[in-house]
Amino acid sequence: MASSTKVRVGAVQSEPVWLNLEGSVDKTISLIRDAAKDGVKVLGFPEVWIPGYPCSIGADVQPGNVNMIHDYMHNSLVKESPQMRRIQEAVKETGMFVVLGYSERDGASLYMAQSFISPEGEIVHHRRKIKPTHVERTLWGDGQADSLKTVVDSPFGRIGGLNCWEHLQPLLRYYEYSQGVQIHVASWPAEFEMPDPEKQPWLYHETGEASYRASQFMAIEGQTFVLVASQIITEENLEKNNLLGNHVTKTPGGGFSMIFGPDGKSLCEPVGVGEEAILKADIDLRDIDYAKTFIDTVGHYARPDMLSLLVNPVAAKHVTTMR
Repeated sequence: MASSTKVRVGAVQSEPVWLNLEGSVDKTISLIRDAAKDGVKVLGFPEVWIPGYPCSIGADVQPGNVNMIHDYMHNSLVKESPQMRRIQEAVKETGMFVVLGYSERDGASLYMAQSFISPEGEIVHHRRKIKPTHVERTLWGDGQADSLKTVVDSPFGRIGGLNCWEHLQPLLRYYEYSQGVQIHVASWPAEFEMPDPEKQPWLYHETGEASYRASQFMAIEGQTFVLVASQIITEENLEKNNLLGNHVTKTPGGGFSMIFGPDGKSLCEPVGVGEEAILKADIDLRDIDYAKTFIDTVGHYARPDMLSLLVNPVAAKHVTTMR
């Protein structure tokens, strides 16, 4: 239960330390401490912030990315690890709540994970993207049913989180609303404007503008505050990401971060698409009631007698011991 309805929240827009686990952890801790200095109590990070989103998988899955993916696996973060404990300790020192996006290594498999870290430095919830999108399925595995839980309680309100195109899955969004979300972290990779169609055919839904609008719509539909966290990339890191000559990637660019109110209104000034920043806003959870008065998607504005959602919350097991 929130101890106060007034909270300062933050959304990270920054460039990852590409393919470098230790450097990624160092930068994560630095951003957490910087946000704390400005009084931030809830901080959201981008999708697979550690060790960065490998944009080139959309251009060349094989064979050009073989060595890069080998490094990517090696630099992905294990949830129970010394590196994660360093991050947890930094969160505990600052007394904030953090939703951390990262490529999680579990054995020999990778998952697009979000860990919810409490002010006590504990991972109070851990989830994985339930369906990696398109070419992402060549690198990351599916989350199981335990990842349908997307909201946890905290001293600063009920905090939720989704990765990237999970925001385009209407049943998943609806299930999150049913969990009583008040502050939602929308974790995204770097995304860019439409490229020159003469050089590269492209789809609008693959742009930063479209993802910005999807995040804003979640605020409106769910009557929740939304912290949009996104990555950027700079010119000097194109080669490391096998993106030289790519007609989609614009540098510096990729960012579209924002903080939205429960009516969809922007609550802070935007920053440049290639600018590193922690976007901040002072919010009052009571303002959710203004929006809920008009529309409560899982309350007075629903018709469960006509339309309802069936959920299986039990995660499947790889191995079951017979008795």
